[in-house]
Amino acid sequence: MSEASPVTPSWLTPDPTWAGGGAGVTENVTVATVAPAPRPAAPELLVNPWDMVLCTSGALIACENGVVVLVIWQNAALRAPMFLLIGSLALADLLAGLGLILHFFFAYLLRSDSAQLLTVGLVVASFSASVFSLLAITIDRYLSLYYALTYNSDRTLTFTYAMLVLLWSVSLCLGLLPVTGVNCLREESTCSIVRPLTKNNVAVLSVSFLLLFGLMLQLYVQICKIVLHHAHQIALQHHFLAASPHYVTTRKGVSTLAIILGTFAACWMPFTVYSLVGDYTYPPLYTYATLVPATYNSIINPLIYAFRNQEIQRALWLVCCGCVPASVAQRARTPSDV
Repeated sequence: MSEASPVTPSWLTPDPTWAGGGAGVTENVTVATVAPAPRPAAPELLVNPWDMVLCTSGALIACENGVVVLVIWQNAALRAPMFLLIGSLALADLLAGLGLILHFFFAYLLRSDSAQLLTVGLVVASFSASVFSLLAITIDRYLSLYYALTYNSDRTLTFTYAMLVLLWSVSLCLGLLPVTGVNCLREESTCSIVRPLTKNNVAVLSVSFLLLFGLMLQLYVQICKIVLHHAHQIALQHHFLAASPHYVTTRKGVSTLAIILGTFAACWMPFTVYSLVGDYTYPPLYTYATLVPATYNSIINPLIYAFRNQEIQRALWLVCCGCVPASVAQRARTPSDV
């Protein structure tokens, strides 16, 4: 992009119809009557409402996940592999929320290409770390069931640290791509549906997401098989398969896994598919309509992975009011908490 070209205060390439009321260029027609007074042009929108929605989502994401990060950080008892992965997910979503907020303010106040690249890189790295953390949590759940007898060992903790280092390193590399030159600021024709990311960059991210989703789906299928097999064996020992409380709660746990995977797909799949088929010439409305639901996944993640966990609930009660309700303290862990 040349120095004389204006900076677009949005995630998208300039849209000539956004503020112009949709009027096109018309031919000059000579008439005998007096020409009517020219219609005043529609006022330009100072702030894109969709960008305000993204900024609001970012604020909610940052506040919600900030609570999770604070609780896990302050509680020394929450250092098991499961909580480290939940903390990684919350930290990634927290950074993603901050990235959305910073992008909004820098785009409309600073109007700098460098700031735009930095904030977009932060958002890409954070959302990548969020998706990778979800995969790591799925792997951890599978290993905790498949190797139930040897799961609580030093090897598991070492493996968890290795996964964290790997996922954050890959996410950081993906986030640095726009900053290091893989962007479309100099050549608008290479832009994707999200400026300043190139079409090839977004395609790689989308294909990677589809591969990760396929791996998560396969792992959750294996988890369901293991859980149902264990529940079936326990229920047969009691000779009451359908009426066994353990079997009922196990079915609830399998339903919970389906909800987790379904929510993840519903949030990210529209944007992923549209990223593969769309480009910068497509209407901006389609991009925002798929990008906004993708951010909602970071709002839902704490509700699924953190606030439902009994240990985190106890720690949160202690931080908020210094006590733990009896209903929370005495609640037993069930397979539905898988």
